[in-house]
Amino acid sequence: MPELPEVEVVRRGLADHVVDRTVAQVELRGTRVARRHLPGPDDLVRQLTGSRITGAHRRGKYLWLASAPGPLGPPDHGLVVHLGMSGQMLVSTPGTPDPRHLHARLGFADDGPELRFVDQRTFGGLAWSPLRPDGVPEAVGHVALDPFDPAFDDRAVAREIKRRSSGIKRVLLDQRVVSGIGNIYADEALWRARIHGERPASSLTKPAIERLLGHARDVMTQALGEGGTSFDALYVNVNGASGYFDRSLAAYGQEGRPCPRCGTLMRREQFMNRSSTSCPRCQPRPRLPRA
Repeated sequence: MPELPEVEVVRRGLADHVVDRTVAQVELRGTRVARRHLPGPDDLVRQLTGSRITGAHRRGKYLWLASAPGPLGPPDHGLVVHLGMSGQMLVSTPGTPDPRHLHARLGFADDGPELRFVDQRTFGGLAWSPLRPDGVPEAVGHVALDPFDPAFDDRAVAREIKRRSSGIKRVLLDQRVVSGIGNIYADEALWRARIHGERPASSLTKPAIERLLGHARDVMTQALGEGGTSFDALYVNVNGASGYFDRSLAAYGQEGRPCPRCGTLMRREQFMNRSSTSCPRCQPRPRLPRA
């Protein structure tokens, strides 16, 4: 799943191209794209048609288009976009050939560029959700604030993290604690902080956790400036262009290469169903407690 920088790149593109426009036509191909919309695809088409897009928003890895009421849609709703592993929101000229794996198309009343949802692996999808008073969809209400949110409180989040006994990387990936950080940027932030991902969160000092959160914010800011991290053609902006932060990665995917800081060869270890990459010298593994 794309992480905060990649989703933010898409959000900015949507803000530039679809906000303040009225949806005139909606085409859904198959039922899978609307599987998270429990009333079904026909209802999703009815709700979207005639609605006016008022804003493009994001929390962590979650993206939604806020909508003013249409003729049949209830007020204060939003189209939640689940990008999944390979979802793309592409702005395209009407009449241009459809890309492979096209699942949804939104045409607008001004006859300008249309919006297409493309998903090769079909893990993503669209859903219509009521907005809470704070403007966040109910479907995204369980997600914690991300480090880019103006209301994000480093000290408060550090206190919450320190209460956890799990490894610090596992806690960073818990979207109920802090959102937006995935495997890539967790590895990068931990490398910058010289912390091994298996260190129990409770063993870290609060200042160390705050520094780690700062590193996560810094590395994601840098990645955002380079269009995000794209290892293939799946993660692209609304114009189909890939990011290039993969050229700047210090830890993630760098197994067997010299650590940019000390020269020790980077190591790869199994982590959950994925992997972690770290420097054996800069990020020593925590000692196991004696039996």
